[in-house]
Amino acid sequence: MKHRMALLASVTPALLLAALTPLQVSARQTSNPPQKAASTVTDSARGVAHPELWPAAKSKGLVDAKTEAFVTGLMAKMSLEDKVGQMIQADISTVTPADLANYPLGSILAGGDSAPAGGDDRAGPDKWVETARAFRAASLAERPGHVAIPIMFGIDAVHGNNNVVGATLFPHNSALGATHDPALIRRIGVATAQETAAAGIDWAFGPTLAVPQDHRWGRTYEGYSEDPDIVRQYAGEMVLGLQGQAGAGQALQRGHVAASAKHFLGDGGTTNGVDQGDADVSEQDLIRIHAAGYPAAVDAGIMTVMASFSSWQGAKMHGNKSLLTDVLKGRMGFDGFVVGDWNGHGQVPGCTADSCPAAVLAGLDMFMAPNDWKALFTNTVAQVKAGTIPMARIDDAVRRILRVKTKLGLFDPARPFELKDGVIGNAEHRALAREAVRKSLVLLKNNGQVLPLKAKSHVLVVGEAADEIGRQTGGWTLSWQGTGNKNSDFPGATSLYEGIRQAVTAGGGTVDLSADGSYTTKPDVAVVVFGEMPYAEFQGDIPSLEFQAGDKQDLALLRKLKAQGIPVVSVFLSGRPLWVNPEINASDAFVAAWFPGSEGGGVADVLVGDMLGRPRYDFTGKLSYSWPKTAAQATLNRLRQPYDPLFPFGYGLRYADAKPVTVPQLPEVSGVDAAAANIDTYFVKGRNPAPWSFVLRQGAASVPVPGDGTATEVAGALALKPVDAGGIQGAGRQLSWTGKGEAAIAVTGGNALDLTRQANGALSLQVDYRVDEAPAGTVWLISGPGSGTGPATPGALDLTSVLKAAPLGQWQTLKIKLSCFKQAGADLSRVTTPFALSTGGTLRLSLATVRLSANPAGSICPGH
Repeated sequence: MKHRMALLASVTPALLLAALTPLQVSARQTSNPPQKAASTVTDSARGVAHPELWPAAKSKGLVDAKTEAFVTGLMAKMSLEDKVGQMIQADISTVTPADLANYPLGSILAGGDSAPAGGDDRAGPDKWVETARAFRAASLAERPGHVAIPIMFGIDAVHGNNNVVGATLFPHNSALGATHDPALIRRIGVATAQETAAAGIDWAFGPTLAVPQDHRWGRTYEGYSEDPDIVRQYAGEMVLGLQGQAGAGQALQRGHVAASAKHFLGDGGTTNGVDQGDADVSEQDLIRIHAAGYPAAVDAGIMTVMASFSSWQGAKMHGNKSLLTDVLKGRMGFDGFVVGDWNGHGQVPGCTADSCPAAVLAGLDMFMAPNDWKALFTNTVAQVKAGTIPMARIDDAVRRILRVKTKLGLFDPARPFELKDGVIGNAEHRALAREAVRKSLVLLKNNGQVLPLKAKSHVLVVGEAADEIGRQTGGWTLSWQGTGNKNSDFPGATSLYEGIRQAVTAGGGTVDLSADGSYTTKPDVAVVVFGEMPYAEFQGDIPSLEFQAGDKQDLALLRKLKAQGIPVVSVFLSGRPLWVNPEINASDAFVAAWFPGSEGGGVADVLVGDMLGRPRYDFTGKLSYSWPKTAAQATLNRLRQPYDPLFPFGYGLRYADAKPVTVPQLPEVSGVDAAAANIDTYFVKGRNPAPWSFVLRQGAASVPVPGDGTATEVAGALALKPVDAGGIQGAGRQLSWTGKGEAAIAVTGGNALDLTRQANGALSLQVDYRVDEAPAGTVWLISGPGSGTGPATPGALDLTSVLKAAPLGQWQTLKIKLSCFKQAGADLSRVTTPFALSTGGTLRLSLATVRLSANPAGSICPGH
């Protein structure tokens, strides 16, 4: 939703086995006329061929005589419009409480970037409760001919109630998998439910039960493990934590919320790790691997299941009756309701976002229709009246929805946890999150036993991520992609640097913070915090597992410190295992810290010992994903042969190991073409990462710019020279247009890029620039195919007013939505020039960065 065994040739099996301890687990238009339903899936290659092979289960605590009688009484009084309304969920960015007077919707959601009352997406719980209460009151307002039914409010509370400022943020699921601790998962579910209910929200879109098989998938960190056994054991525990014991009373009154197992089915098995792609796997593997968590979730009483965007053998899940109805509701005995993902029904053949009877016929009970809900409501009502959708199917869907609302306690007006003091971000929950951080850390290397750190040491904490809480919390944090956050958005949270500072100073040591590794007094040890930038679904997909392909800035920092004779401890933030052999080589100790959430002190608990260097806590985390030996091992999995990892599933060093394991020098051949993998970084820190380069153009003349930024000019119309940027000598390029005809600077050199998916998402072209002399003519910003330089070029955007408004001599950040170039006529399926800046007038401008950005905050469309 918009909101998926050799250690090394030189390491013996004995050394590996010494590092292993027994695991605690087994191994998200206009109105169209009513249309006929797309045909249901009957092709045996796309449908379930062997229903008897699927695991049987049965919903616990959802169906009882009293509940069914109550629902039957409600349904007898409901109009068709009332019933269809229950089947539609709209996003709060497009619906208001007043809309419910004409559209009796059953549910609302807040997508990843949607804001509560007041429009502030960094709001605290009071605004969220205000929103919930307004919609609830509107849904219960008495109107002639209408049955008042409380609305259900859903949100992506996927690692704590991550939408609300001040909430406790737990490590992401890939980190929790490394704890191998199912009991911990239930406790996290309880805390998440309480903080979600306290914000007025009654439905959490979790747990994710994907079993990621390709680490290039941008949702890998939402999965607990590559191993279905871990997912199976965690599934029921998280459901019980979020919902409480099935049938034990009204969940909301006890600080619980409805859970949603997602995404049914196979989202973790798509080809090449492409989000919303096709899982072209056998039925046996779909059962054995990807369905592993669902029977346990159903048995635990899961109230809702979310259908996947993805396909199985070419058939979209939102339209797959054999899986949604025959397997999930039939074989698995699921008595709750199936909700769609963000406009996912619109991807079913023959459907659009505002019309999809095929999805209803397949077993979808509630449409997630964030934008087109009005037209969808009108069309669905008409399709039932026309007989395209049988009334029996509508009644089945509505009964399931009302059953869940009843069991959840929505018909009880009491909301004891709303704005309850001492719930959101309380000390108990933060202590639990800190415990989860400690247990999730995996020690990959500790040569020379540089860890634990002596508390009495002089420690240099290094890296831009060290004191940025947003970096350690990852995606799905306040915003969809987890970007645009600052430390003040996390009251009560602790950065990794602050956690280390507190631990070291308490033991009599000293700590300095340095983003670039500079220092005045040489430290005893450097702790370098670096890793992936935050990301979420779709935008997190990567072409290979190489970390910082073509732009090894963190590696350079590690090597600089190492060359100065400083012991280096690396704390690597990521949502998945990545190929980091060079970075491991440049480190004395290397810790996989994943995306640990708001409690950075948990990292310090394990890294920093007492005054004598004795551990306060040991490492206990063990890999729940295999760590790649090369960047090409995207589908590395212990269930698949050949199996040749760098660090195998279950690996993790401990201080208490009987015999220390020394990790030797690792091969630094990635196994992939780094240049081919770089589709998003064109100029950064004074260089063009391969395969890209700058070129100056005028008419037929084209002059390449040397990699070192040596002064270059073309036809007397445009000259380039290096300038300082960001405090780094030569990290920028100054461009001077003389007005002697239209001339341009362009990024070129790589293969044609297909940026269609990126444009459909929220990606932007980011340019960090400084206007040194205002433009005297029209300035065009271009991204697209070909080598055009002027206004006639498809995709050209008029940037003149932006540059004229910029203060002279001050660095600025400009973000242009990729969709803007598409609207201006660019064919983004074959981009050969991802960036060009052109003018025929005079202009002097400096560039520091040109790249694609996943952070939508502040993005614009010039001229729109």
